[in-house]
Amino acid sequence: MKSKLQNLKDEILEKINEIKSEADVKEIELRYFSRKGEISEIMHSLKDLSLELRKEFGVLANKTKKELEEVFSKVKNNFSNDENCENLDITLPGVAMKRGHLHPITIIQREVEDLFTGLGFSIISGPELESDYFNFTALNMPPLHPARDMQDTFYVTNGKDDNEELDMVMRTHTSPVQIRAMQKYGAPLKAIIPGRCFRNEATDARHEHTFYQFEGLMVGENINFSNLKNLLEIVGIKLFGPETKLRMRPKFFPFVEPGNNGEYTCFLCNGKGCKVCKQTGWLEIVGAGLIHPNVLRAGGIDPEKYSGLAFGFGLTRLAMLKYGVNDTRLFNSGDLKFLQQF
Repeated sequence: MKSKLQNLKDEILEKINEIKSEADVKEIELRYFSRKGEISEIMHSLKDLSLELRKEFGVLANKTKKELEEVFSKVKNNFSNDENCENLDITLPGVAMKRGHLHPITIIQREVEDLFTGLGFSIISGPELESDYFNFTALNMPPLHPARDMQDTFYVTNGKDDNEELDMVMRTHTSPVQIRAMQKYGAPLKAIIPGRCFRNEATDARHEHTFYQFEGLMVGENINFSNLKNLLEIVGIKLFGPETKLRMRPKFFPFVEPGNNGEYTCFLCNGKGCKVCKQTGWLEIVGAGLIHPNVLRAGGIDPEKYSGLAFGFGLTRLAMLKYGVNDTRLFNSGDLKFLQQF
C-alpha cells in the first residue's frame, strides 16, 4: 500500500509538471481528483485493511492526498488567471466617467449672487430650523395674527418651553434671516439671503413642500420707494434682458409697508402674451416693499433714523421659467434623466 501511494504521488506530480493548457488541467482533475478518480479509489480501498493497517496507512493516505491537492490547486489557479488575462484587451478604450454638474437651481442661485455682489450686496445665510419668534413674531406677525394663516407651516416640538414664541418651525421663508442680519450687523446694511424653505401643503406641478427662494434687504438713511423701484428695474434688466420693463401693483405683506408685487414683461414672448404669462405679457416675479417699522425695531434698528427696503424672488420659479420646466417636483426628484439635461 505504501509503495502504491508513493507511485501514484510520483505519477500525479509528473503529470502536473507537464501541464501546458487548461485542457490538461481538466484531464488531470477528472482522472485523479474527481469522486471516481484514482485518489478516491485508494481512499475507499482502506476499508478492506485490518484495523491496525487502516490506522497506519490512513494517516499516510490523507497526508498524501492533501499535499497533491495543494500542488494541483496552485497550478489550476495559475491557468485560470492566465485564461482571464488572455481575454482582456488592454488596448480597448476605458469606460468614460460621467461628469457631474451643478443643479439647475444652483446655477440660477449663483447667477443671482453674482448680480447682487456686483451691486455691493453681501450674501448671508441662516438656519432652516427656525424659532416661531424669528419666523413670525419678529416679522410683524404676533401670535393669533391673521396673516399667519397665509402660510402652512411645519411645526417642530422642541420640548423646552411651553411659550409659543419658542416653538420651532421649518422656516416658511428666508425673511427670518433679515432680523438676524439686522441684529448682528446693524445699519447701514445691504444683503441678499438665498436658501431653502418649507411649506406644509399638498404637492402638485406648481407646489412643493420644499423650495428655494432668495430675498434682499437694504437698510440705511433715507431709503425710499424710488430706491426700491430703481433696484428692481436694474435686477430685471440684468436677469431677463435689456428690454425688460417693471410694473408694481399693491399687495399686502405684513413685514413691509407699503407692499407690492413686482411684475416684469414676459421674457418668453417679449410681452406679446403667451401661455406662461396667461396672455397678459407680464410675469409676477417678486414681492417687495419698504420694511415695516415694527420689523426694524425687532432687528434693533431705530425706525426714526433708518428706513429700509426688502424684496423676495422664488429661485425655483426662476429656474422653471428659464428652463421651461412645467413641474416643480422634478427639481427635488433626484431623477438623473431630468438633471442631466442642464
